[in-house]
Amino acid sequence: MEASEQSAVTRLRAATRPDHEAVDSAYGHFAIGTRDGYRDFLTAHARILPLAERLIQPGNLVENWHGRTEALIDDLHALGGEAPAELDFALPEGEAARWGALYVIEGSRLGGAVLAKMVPAELPAAYLGARHPQGAWRALLERLDEADTGPTWRDEAERGAKAMFGAYLAAARA
Repeated sequence: MEASEQSAVTRLRAATRPDHEAVDSAYGHFAIGTRDGYRDFLTAHARILPLAERLIQPGNLVENWHGRTEALIDDLHALGGEAPAELDFALPEGEAARWGALYVIEGSRLGGAVLAKMVPAELPAAYLGARHPQGAWRALLERLDEADTGPTWRDEAERGAKAMFGAYLAAARA
C-alpha cells in the first residue's frame, strides 16, 4: 500500500514516531516517583494541555469526550503547585489539524496509565489515572479514520499532530 493510501491513523503513527520518542525522552527526565519531580512533571503538562483542549475542542469531534484539565490542575494544587503560564501555541488551522492534535493528547492517556503506577500512592494521580473508558480509544481512532477525506486531509492532520508533540516537548523543556 502506498503512503497516500494508508489510513490516517497508520500514517499519523508512522509520521510522528520520532516526535513521540522525543517527547517520551523529555518527560522521562522528570522524577515522578518523588513529590517535587511529580509536581514539576504536572507543571510541564499544565503549560500546554489546558490550552490544547480549548483549541482542539474535542467535544465537537468525539461524542462523550471528557477532558483532563480539571484533574491536572487539581492534582497540581494538591501538591502545592500553581497553574503555570501557558505556552504560546497556535494549532494549525482546520479540522484535520484538530484531529491530529487530538490523536496526540488522547494517546497520552495510554502513557499516563503506565506512569500512574510510578507515582507514590500518597500522591494525587487523577490526571494520570484518567484512562479512556472501555473501547473509547479504539472508537476515537475509528472516528479519526472516518473523518479522513484524502491526502490533503492526512497532511493537515500530520501537521496538527506534529505541532502538538512539539508543544509538549517545549512544555517539558520550559
